Amino acid sequence: MTPLHFEALYQAEWRELETLLDRILGRKKNAAKDGAPVEGQRVAVLYRRACEHLALARARSYPAYLLDQLERLTSDAHQVIYQRREFGLEKVRCFLDQEFPRSVREHSTYVWIAAALLYVPTFVIGWLVYQRPELILSVVSAETAASYERMYSDSATAIGRAAEGDWMMFGYYISHNIGIAFQCFAGGLFAGVGSLFYLVYNGAIAGAIGGYLTERGHSGTFYSFIATHSAFELTAIVLSGAAGLRIGHSLVAPGRLSRVQSLVAATSDSAVMVSGAAAMLLIAAAIEAFWSSASWLPHPVKFAVAGASWIGVLSYLAFQGRSAD
Repeated sequence: MTPLHFEALYQAEWRELETLLDRILGRKKNAAKDGAPVEGQRVAVLYRRACEHLALARARSYPAYLLDQLERLTSDAHQVIYQRREFGLEKVRCFLDQEFPRSVREHSTYVWIAAALLYVPTFVIGWLVYQRPELILSVVSAETAASYERMYSDSATAIGRAAEGDWMMFGYYISHNIGIAFQCFAGGLFAGVGSLFYLVYNGAIAGAIGGYLTERGHSGTFYSFIATHSAFELTAIVLSGAAGLRIGHSLVAPGRLSRVQSLVAATSDSAVMVSGAAAMLLIAAAIEAFWSSASWLPHPVKFAVAGASWIGVLSYLAFQGRSAD
């Protein structure tokens, strides 16, 4: 579809939305008094349609004047719809209920690629180290490997860590997890190569440790420790990597935009997904500090909660907010 055909097809909807916004905002003389009262539901429908058209126009690299028109229109409509709840609990509810899961689905191609880059090395390296445990020394030192065995032994008082308290570890996990996610996201600035590297690297490290501990007979303790918080942590890392790949793609293939314009658009486009990933990392840190490390909890209980967590996270991202799409 050519830009002219696209514009002709949807111009009537854009003009209707602009007219309604003029009446709400009183931007034209007597505009607020003209016609019947404005229906908020109609404005919301036209706003969602305009957002879809903007996404299509960006993906197809339509002319800048068309992108500017749609960006201005959607920005004005967003301010009208959310102006009274920009910083309130309703804004948070809207973000969690619609914006975040919808953003993940809109970037599904990047999400699937990021998931493959993380999980394929995890399983491949994990299997290789399980078959040949000495390969762990190619990843970590002998002392570090021995410390992993101690942390995940059945006699460990606090599984998966040293003797520090829960709150201290909570702060450490936040810093550590956000650091990894930031690497996967910010690596997109290097044409996506950085995001690709950090996803593969972290997947390989996780696989090597998992394969080694499994071969050493610590699978029950290790997997019961990681199973629950990994639903949030690994998913957040995948989403951060997906956002990085989105940025990298905008630099490699900017289309008709300049690279700076393309980068700004991609960063804005993926901001919602990154914000949601940050929230998931906070949840993961809390679970890891106060639940996963508890040695008194039976393994079956941890695995049951882990299964519910994975089902909940994946179902939320796949189905939440679809009625509003």
